[in-house]
Amino acid sequence: MKLQGLAAFVAAVEEGSVSAAARRLGYAKSVVSERLVDLEQTLGTRLLQRTTRRMSLTLDGESFLPRARRILQEAAEAATELAERRSSLTGPLRISAPVSFGVLHLGPALYAFLAQHPGIDLSLELDDRFVDAAADGFDAVLRHGPVADSRLVAKRLATSRRVLVASPDYLERRGTPTSLDELGRHQGILYINRETDWRFARDGSWVVVHPRAGLRVNNGIVMRDAAIAGLGVTLLPTFFVRDALERGVLMQVDIGLEAEGAELFLAYTRDRTVSMKVAALIESLRQSFGEPPYWDL
Repeated sequence: MKLQGLAAFVAAVEEGSVSAAARRLGYAKSVVSERLVDLEQTLGTRLLQRTTRRMSLTLDGESFLPRARRILQEAAEAATELAERRSSLTGPLRISAPVSFGVLHLGPALYAFLAQHPGIDLSLELDDRFVDAAADGFDAVLRHGPVADSRLVAKRLATSRRVLVASPDYLERRGTPTSLDELGRHQGILYINRETDWRFARDGSWVVVHPRAGLRVNNGIVMRDAAIAGLGVTLLPTFFVRDALERGVLMQVDIGLEAEGAELFLAYTRDRTVSMKVAALIESLRQSFGEPPYWDL
């Protein structure tokens, strides 16, 4: 089975005709037709039903199409990997990350990565929604928290402590909680859709606090700034609040228990061999963040 035949078949289906496929591939129409016939003869079945007016997939063609696409994708990735092994890393790399972490920490780390690998064409899309790496076509996605999707391989980049914080003004007005019970009576600034997010280790198990929600939001920077504005207590990773704590606009609230930590992962789809670009990015980010990470020092 020849790759040229597979490429002709996929192009014909996607373009809707042999003529359009020929224009896309840069060959004469007769050459594309010959490659389609050769592929069908090799497989021993008809893949396309062709008439003078239209072209359609046969049942065998419908079954074979996703496999043909996958074979072509694997071949392209293999060729790229070989090229990368022979020289510097080049070509497109598309990743997704949460907005807040992307602005505060990922962006500066990527600048160093791109300076080291100028041949990479990087596309970074910042989005606080839950991005589907497989369906949305990303080479990798940065995740803050556990990666439960069995379709993904997750590589840990860094860890972070999470701390309770509030503004000096809020604590002066409402008092500083020193226990779980007191914390539960305070106004919380919560991450949206995470009802069990405030988890604390006690006696070998986890206990969950449910404060009254003064604000729910899906962005860490907004949560931090709401706490600075005196709207309540919030629980955030140190990579969001370290500078605010150093400036004194936020104060750490100590209730005598350690909050559940935060982890950062770079994840890619399990059905694709990790490219050298993604592997290099993982290593570069680990070096930039450090172990322990610089935001926990």
